[in-house]
Amino acid sequence: VQLQASGGGLVQAGGSLRLSCAASGRTFSIDRMGWFRQAPGKEREFVAAIRWSGGSTYLADSVKGRFTISRDNAKNTVYLQMNSLKPEDTAVYYCAKGYPSSNWLGGYDYWGQGTLVTVSS
Repeated sequence: VQLQASGGGLVQAGGSLRLSCAASGRTFSIDRMGWFRQAPGKEREFVAAIRWSGGSTYLADSVKGRFTISRDNAKNTVYLQMNSLKPEDTAVYYCAKGYPSSNWLGGYDYWGQGTLVTVSS
């Protein structure tokens, strides 16, 4: 599976961005798609994930109420709509493909290249 993330950029605090991640290859093996982020000097952290079948979602507490994850199965694409952005959301955002697992935060075996989101204050 190949994952191509896009949509990052520079935005002012309070603004919005939508990230996209297009999957190609063995897409039938997708159970979940997730978004993670890594800020400078910090460890990578989980942001959100969605079940490919059924569409149930799980979001980190830090982004609940501000971020929404969705998917378009026909396009093999997952989206992360980010609203009310804060400077602390600044990070490189990575999409990832998950294999079947009950653990929303783990079990990701393919990763995209990352897209940089910078939120200015």
